[in-house]
Amino acid sequence: MRSLRRFYGIGAVATLALLALVMIVPIAIRFNVEPFVASSVEEVPRTDVALVLGASVYRGSPSPILAERADVAIALYKANRVSKILVTGDNGALSYDEVTPVRKYLLGAGIPSRDIFLDHAGFDTYSSMYRARDVFLVRSLTIVTQDFHLPRALWIARDLGLEAYGVVAPGREHSPYNYVREIPASFKAIFDVVTGRQPKYLGPTIPLSGNGEETWY
Repeated sequence: MRSLRRFYGIGAVATLALLALVMIVPIAIRFNVEPFVASSVEEVPRTDVALVLGASVYRGSPSPILAERADVAIALYKANRVSKILVTGDNGALSYDEVTPVRKYLLGAGIPSRDIFLDHAGFDTYSSMYRARDVFLVRSLTIVTQDFHLPRALWIARDLGLEAYGVVAPGREHSPYNYVREIPASFKAIFDVVTGRQPKYLGPTIPLSGNGEETWY
């Protein structure tokens, strides 16, 4: 009986240690990038482009969480903190398109068409940052997404050598589930960065100095 209790005790300690390790990773990432998160649009340093990370769309329109990201990008552009907006997301099938609805949303807000660039192959956060650097030749950017997502996105961008800053998009999607989901996503981010994973699609370069309409196919 004593040996059985000892076995369960060791198991409990091991489980707690594992849970602590799992929690440390996203927390460490958050602390690492905290100096690069601006508390407002006015406080963010000027960069080349605002990067709007993809999220779900509803019947051809941005979901509330995606519209909130687009709203911050619009504010950055109109405050002259960026000169371009890069919308990245999943458009891997004709039946699913995360980027075109945001393009229409930005046009409706008065953003000039030539300053809106679309990345149709931003299938995950790592791919979006990698392609921003290697396809769109971005050197400095301001990432726009919600609080639960921003630390991981910002950490990936800076580890890839980008001069990256972040602005938190206000949102209603701050459920505990979103933060829990960041735990495995953070481990995946570390794996992608350490292994130098190349995104599925790269293709020719599309410099931001060009006309964004050329990316609207």
